[in-house]
Amino acid sequence: MSLNPTIDRVTDRIRERSEPMRSAYLARMRAARDEGPARAHLSCGNQAHAYAAMGADKATLMADRAPNIGIVTAYNDMLSAHQPYEAYPALIREAARKHGATAQVAGGVPAMCDGVTQGRAGMELSLFSRDVIALAAGVSLSHNTYDSSLYLGVCDKIVPGLIMAAATFGHLPAVFVPAGPMTSGLPNDEKSKVRNAFANGEVGREALMAAEMASYHGPGTCTFYGTANTNQMLMEFMGLHLPGASFVNPNTPLRDALTLAAVERAAHISALGNDYRPAGEILDERAFVNGVVGLMATGGSTNLVLHLPAMARAAGIDLTLDDFDALSDVVPLMAKVYPNGLADVNHFHAAGGLSFMIGQLLDQGLLHPDAKTIAGEGLSHYRQEPKLRDGVLVWEDGAADTLNDKILRPAATPFAATGGLKLLNGNLGTGIIKISAVAPERHVIEAPARVFHTQEAVKAAFKAGEFTGDTVVVVRFQGPQANGMPELHSLTPMMSVLQDKGYKMALVTDGRMSGASGKVPAAIHVSPEAAAGGPLARVQDGDILRLDATKGTLEILTPGFDARTPVQADLTANAFGMGRELFDVFRRNVGPASAGAAVVV
Repeated sequence: MSLNPTIDRVTDRIRERSEPMRSAYLARMRAARDEGPARAHLSCGNQAHAYAAMGADKATLMADRAPNIGIVTAYNDMLSAHQPYEAYPALIREAARKHGATAQVAGGVPAMCDGVTQGRAGMELSLFSRDVIALAAGVSLSHNTYDSSLYLGVCDKIVPGLIMAAATFGHLPAVFVPAGPMTSGLPNDEKSKVRNAFANGEVGREALMAAEMASYHGPGTCTFYGTANTNQMLMEFMGLHLPGASFVNPNTPLRDALTLAAVERAAHISALGNDYRPAGEILDERAFVNGVVGLMATGGSTNLVLHLPAMARAAGIDLTLDDFDALSDVVPLMAKVYPNGLADVNHFHAAGGLSFMIGQLLDQGLLHPDAKTIAGEGLSHYRQEPKLRDGVLVWEDGAADTLNDKILRPAATPFAATGGLKLLNGNLGTGIIKISAVAPERHVIEAPARVFHTQEAVKAAFKAGEFTGDTVVVVRFQGPQANGMPELHSLTPMMSVLQDKGYKMALVTDGRMSGASGKVPAAIHVSPEAAAGGPLARVQDGDILRLDATKGTLEILTPGFDARTPVQADLTANAFGMGRELFDVFRRNVGPASAGAAVVV
């Protein structure tokens, strides 16, 4: 089928808008490529430092004829998703030798867990950690001794930060190597019920702890479809994973085989290999449009609306919220994975997963079929899924039909005709809402505002029984300039309780919500933020607010709003503790949420 006209038109306007920036970027990447293998330009002393600890690989490294693969790892054993990476470097080095290459850990990047910092001071460093990761990966690769690169990262800010670095070093091929989701534990909806019961005072902390431990129970990514698993989807849609690699569980023979195959591919697509595929050429406007299509079709995390523009800018591409909105209008919602449904990512994968979805979207003309990928020319490689046959890794055609239409549906008969995210505009600014998990009868909320400056104040009001009717909860001064734009996911249980009582509830904030959120209507990433004097700073208790996800509007209906003086908040409490003082320079220099809330690009 020919390319959908809207997909074509949006891609063309991104290309035209980005042309000056993209041309300059590609010229820089060509200049870096034309210098040839980097190690050839190092002095003997430089090289001796780089190879001193490499043992039997020294001779191969000095010969300058074999690809040297730089490993950038986000390993730590506090993140379940990243714990499996502990064993990867040894596997990678051995695999590289078998394919006539070498591999070195170029460096490590930080990887924080939003599940641990949720509702805590450390969460105010979370978004900024993306830019720190990009910087750290840049330092790792600055030694200029690598011909190709492998990126070991999964979770929320980690993959976007690594993409920003991979684009910056876009003359090098980049292969992203996942670790896979943990096996299914306590169903996510059961865990959510216990959380709501705890918020309502119906069960104690012992029951809550038991439910949480039964849900988050082993190595691998959390099984709900939040930001981490949305990242994994994105790497397939954008052609930076091997086909079908995203949702294979850790510590399995197939997972190990895919890791070894990624090493082989990283060697072959280097300038010293037989199929040079630099990251800067893969990360073009087609790749980013394909990524946004995947985000919409799966009902993915709202965090990617922040990350994708920053990732694109690192590759010389100007991606805007209007592009997201236009693509959402033509991309069907094909998946129901928690919090958008009851299934987890393991169930989604078993139902046909990404190979089925990509095949369907290609057949409907909703993806660029000619996009470059690490697997080869064109996205059709990603219709296939990996299998082990007699111990040999092969790729076979994925499922032609969904194996569970309660989880995954064809593009022609989707759960909804449009994507899972919606742009909001109005006199309160610009924001987004994730509608894939919100019941249709809650897509329009009009109610009095109750204004807060901290999520702790919302929790205190809830405990005091102050919410007794329809309410739009406004939590402002939560944007990147104010306090780093933390996720406000800890508000979800109490707002769900109020909604279940029959109240019409909505959240409006210049902060973020977790990728796991969605049941309660939430207008998030509102920009300009209150700390920059945005319209949210003029809202008062009792103002009538209207959130209309159908029309895509976010408005205050109370007369005289524009004439008010914006409120200024005391933000000194956000400046210190848990490392926040180190990030003052980030808060002072960060861009708006509408452009990705970035510091380094």
